[in-house]
Amino acid sequence: MDLTQIIVTVLGLALIGAILLFFFGPRQAVVAGETAAGPQEVEILVQGGYSPAVVKAKRGRPLRLRFNRQEEAGCSDVVVFPDFGIRRDLPAFRTTLVELVPDRTGEFTFVCGMNMLRGKIIVTD
Repeated sequence: MDLTQIIVTVLGLALIGAILLFFFGPRQAVVAGETAAGPQEVEILVQGGYSPAVVKAKRGRPLRLRFNRQEEAGCSDVVVFPDFGIRRDLPAFRTTLVELVPDRTGEFTFVCGMNMLRGKIIVTD
């Protein structure tokens, strides 16, 4: 191997590592804030993924998730909560409200219609 091949190989491995870290690395959880009326509430930006992708909420309390979709990519036009039987269309450049009441503790995923974008709700007592 000459020097050029070594450099290309090292840069390729570094790029693969960065991509893996971006898609599969740890995510910072956001605790759902309480509104004056009582429900827990979080705004989630939909733009190439969900941000935040992890939401912490309390069991038995209404949870409002405001999905602010700022793109036209076909993958993100639907959000699905399999554990709650919820499926909502997310129109481009609009905010869509999803309300649910988590009645048990655990981790519950939400995904796009193509199952490529992923997020989760962590429900605690």
